[in-house]
Amino acid sequence: MNFEQRANIKFCFKLGKTFTETHNLMKQVYGDNCVARASVYEWYTRFKNGREDINDDAHTGRPKSTINENSIEVVRNFIKHEPKSSVRYMEMELNIPKSTIYRILTEHLGLQKVGLVTR
Repeated sequence: MNFEQRANIKFCFKLGKTFTETHNLMKQVYGDNCVARASVYEWYTRFKNGREDINDDAHTGRPKSTINENSIEVVRNFIKHEPKSSVRYMEMELNIPKSTIYRILTEHLGLQKVGLVTR
């Protein structure tokens, strides 16, 4: 995500916009270049939790696993807000591989019936 979009997420947060309003405004402004819903949610939550800095955190090397507490929380929050979403739809929105989403849903969140059809 670029600096400009993070700044705009913070701006919307400071204006008192909800996460959904912020994401919708971002889509209006950036269209196909808008960052994924999960990224908007992640940064909105950071600002809500008191973060002021809009610079991205330093990254070193490849992550050990794509399944971590952060990805589990992102998927959990996504299905809380959009419970009827298919795995493929979640893959597109969250930019997480569908195999990873499926494992999170079944192994970490204990869901048994997981839809694979496109939305």
